[in-house]
Amino acid sequence: MGPIIALFIVMLIAVLILVNCIKIVPQAHAVVVERLGAYLTTWEVGVRFKVPFVDRVAKKVSLKEQVADFPPQPVITKDNVTMQIDTVVYFQITDPKLYAYGVENPIMAIENLAATTLRNVIGDLELDETLTSRETINAKMRSTLDVATDPWGIKVNRVELKNIMPPKAIQDAMEKQMKAERERREAILRAEGEKKSTILVAEGNKESAILDAEAEKQAAILRAEAKKEATVKEAEGQAEAILKIQKANADGLRMLKESAPDEAVLTLKSLEAFAKAADGKATKIIIPSEIQGIAGLTKSVVEVAKEQ
Repeated sequence: MGPIIALFIVMLIAVLILVNCIKIVPQAHAVVVERLGAYLTTWEVGVRFKVPFVDRVAKKVSLKEQVADFPPQPVITKDNVTMQIDTVVYFQITDPKLYAYGVENPIMAIENLAATTLRNVIGDLELDETLTSRETINAKMRSTLDVATDPWGIKVNRVELKNIMPPKAIQDAMEKQMKAERERREAILRAEGEKKSTILVAEGNKESAILDAEAEKQAAILRAEAKKEATVKEAEGQAEAILKIQKANADGLRMLKESAPDEAVLTLKSLEAFAKAADGKATKIIIPSEIQGIAGLTKSVVEVAKEQ
C-alpha cells in the first residue's frame, strides 16, 4: 500500500501543478509573464499555459480606463494667492510591459506629476484667470501628463479640476463682488424697464394723437362731402323748381297763344303785370307810353262789370 499511496500523492501533486500552470486571461486584461526573472511575453485574452517552475506571472494589468482622484494640493497663483485644488485624472494602460517595468508605483507617480504640473500651470495665472480658465488648465495638464506618462505605457485621456478653493477672505470678497454685480445688473434692468415703459407710453400717446387727428380729418371730409351733397341737392331742387316755373310759364303762354286772346285780354294782362311791378317795393316806376291809354279802358271795364 505504501508505493500506491506515494504514486497517488505524486500524481495529485502533478495534477495540481498542471492546473496551476493553466491561466485564463479575461477580456480587457493582460498578463505580463517572466521566465527565469526576465520578461518573456504578454498574454492577452484566452487560455494560456506556463512552464512550471520556470515561468511566472509578473503583473496582471487592467486595460480599462481608470480614474484617479487625487486629494487637494496647495498652489500659489501669479498674484500670490494660495488656494487648494484637487484634480481627477482619467488614464488607460496601453502597454502592459512598460507599465510593469517603467515605474515602481505608477499611480503615485501620476499623482506627484499632476501636483507639480498643476503648480506650474497655476503659477502663470492670476486668481481671476484661474477661476475662469478651467478648460485651458485641463488641456495644458492633460498634454503635459500624457507626454510624461508615455514611457510608462500610460495614456492620459482627460484631466479635470474637481474643486478650486480660494482662501476664506477671498471667497468673502468674491461673494461681495458678486452681490454688488447682481445689484448693478438689477438696477440696470430696472432702469431699462422704466425706459422702455416711458417709450411705450410716449409712443401710445403719439399714436393716439395721430388717430385722433386722422379721425378729425375723416370727420371734416365727411362733413364737407355731406355739405357738398346738400348744396348740390338744393341747387338741383332750385333748378328743378325753376324748370317747373318756366315750364308752367311756357304752358301758360302756349295756352294763351292757342286761345287767341283779343286786345282787351292782352290789355288786362298788361295791367296785372303792372300791378305786380308796383307792389310797393320799388322806389321808382317807369310807365311805358302804350299803357297811358289804359286808364280809360280800365274804367270802361269796371263800369261794364258794375252794370252786370
